[in-house]
Amino acid sequence: MQRAIPFPANVAPEAYEIGARSSGETHGVVHTRAHVVDLILDLVGYEPKSKLSGMRLLEPSCGTGSFVTAAVARLIASQNGKRLEYSSLRDAILTFDIDENHVRETRERVRALLQSAGLNERDSASLARTWVRHGDFLLQEDLGEFDYIVGNPPYIRIEQIPPVIAAEYRARFQSLFDRADIYVAFIERCMNLLSSSGKLSFICANRWTVNRYGKVLRAMVAERFRVEAYIDLHQASPFESEVIAYPSIFVIARGKSRDVAVAHLKEGTVDEVRRLRAELSNSGPAEATEAIVQIYAQWFEGEAPWVLGTPAQLAVLRDLEERFPLLEENARVGIGVATGKDSVFLVDRSCDIEPDRLVPLVMRKDIQKGSIVDSGQRVINVFRDSGGCVDLADYPRLAKYLSKHEDEIRGRHVSKKNVRDWYRTIDRVFPDLVSRPKLLIPDIAGANEIAFDEGRYYPHHNLYFVTSDKWDLEVLGALLSSRVALFFVWSYAVKMRGRYLRFQAQYLRRIRVPEYTHISASMSKKLVEAFRQRDFQRIDKLALVVYGLSALPEFDFVDTRS
Repeated sequence: MQRAIPFPANVAPEAYEIGARSSGETHGVVHTRAHVVDLILDLVGYEPKSKLSGMRLLEPSCGTGSFVTAAVARLIASQNGKRLEYSSLRDAILTFDIDENHVRETRERVRALLQSAGLNERDSASLARTWVRHGDFLLQEDLGEFDYIVGNPPYIRIEQIPPVIAAEYRARFQSLFDRADIYVAFIERCMNLLSSSGKLSFICANRWTVNRYGKVLRAMVAERFRVEAYIDLHQASPFESEVIAYPSIFVIARGKSRDVAVAHLKEGTVDEVRRLRAELSNSGPAEATEAIVQIYAQWFEGEAPWVLGTPAQLAVLRDLEERFPLLEENARVGIGVATGKDSVFLVDRSCDIEPDRLVPLVMRKDIQKGSIVDSGQRVINVFRDSGGCVDLADYPRLAKYLSKHEDEIRGRHVSKKNVRDWYRTIDRVFPDLVSRPKLLIPDIAGANEIAFDEGRYYPHHNLYFVTSDKWDLEVLGALLSSRVALFFVWSYAVKMRGRYLRFQAQYLRRIRVPEYTHISASMSKKLVEAFRQRDFQRIDKLALVVYGLSALPEFDFVDTRS
């Protein structure tokens, strides 16, 4: 018997539905292409040649039924023309969705399939209702175990979920760490529902495999499960609509990982997927065709990021990790200020506000070929040096300006959480950072574009910064501008379409650099000269010497350094 908990006890059903639906509508329904759905069903072994009526399949978030209808068609085919019987099929499939319209549409598609296969109208409708349910999968209990779990879980950041629901999720799922997306909770829950021989395969955003918020889930996988296959799709288009999801497909089962099949699809077309299937079934690539699949004899341990690459790339990466300390051991990596309303809190220096409340700001667009152009932009600092917001009575010009924009400011999430200090920015501004020398690194770029600020600006949130009391920052800037540093970020970071990378703090901190005391004065001088001249060829050659490398393995990136 299944016991559903549709709503936390302290939340009215109406509020839950409104919150859940609004999140779903914000992100929309993303349909997986039919040939990709078929690939995923093949990967878990849900095939007509198996006796599927005696097995159980789960799809935790059905949308409008892309996976479920394909599974039903296979279930029907597995009957080999035998008469369909309600009693033998009622436990074969289970799926949920929080949107009643999705549930109705999927039920109707399932009912039509069953009826066209010879099941009578009453039993077809009854099976459709039994299989396709309205409810939040993450709040269901007593579901039993499943032999096959497939799907495309929803991608919704935890902070976009109604607070009481988010709290309930966090109480239930250890993987909802930091600012995780709720798809990690779907993965955790589904892994724990696998039978001893069951397999789970999702097409899902790949961020959890490398990002900080995925480390708890990665540790869970390493401890009690095994990865059987991992298919990178960040360059491909596996969905019927264009979405920026950077997806991958993975197959997980119980037990310890052994040989793992890893593939990178460039387009995700029918032909490319057909080739992948052939290789996975050991029939190998066509003659004169480069293999898609690589076999990893070992998978990653603990919470370590799943860094994918060729054997040569991984060998060099592991060597550098063993020989050099992390950047963050002798430097600090931070991110610039987020205001929650740049159109209000970013102003021109001539704005009629008390001067000590205006802090010089540098934005991504102000950095041109390594130089910083003073655009005259200022960020309003509403914080006292000791912490907390200033008293607006002490700053009448600031108070007048903020009151003019009060409705816009109060509409922000941060204002609703801080009613008394409704005018605070998301991040606190620390004016002392302005005068500190720092390296500035744009968030999204093809390559590492480092600029040196001698101590004049406060960075905006689309810039990361590096400060250090130990390093000569121009020496460090040269090393961080090199292909060696880029190789680290390329290895760890989520790959974006167009071969661009996210230069986020969590990846920058993982860059390895030599001890600053181990770089000679003459080498330091050469690095500074090359950095000031933006001579990247020379920087790359010098970095190889500093790191003790003869060469780097080839890796695919857009060299936007100039």
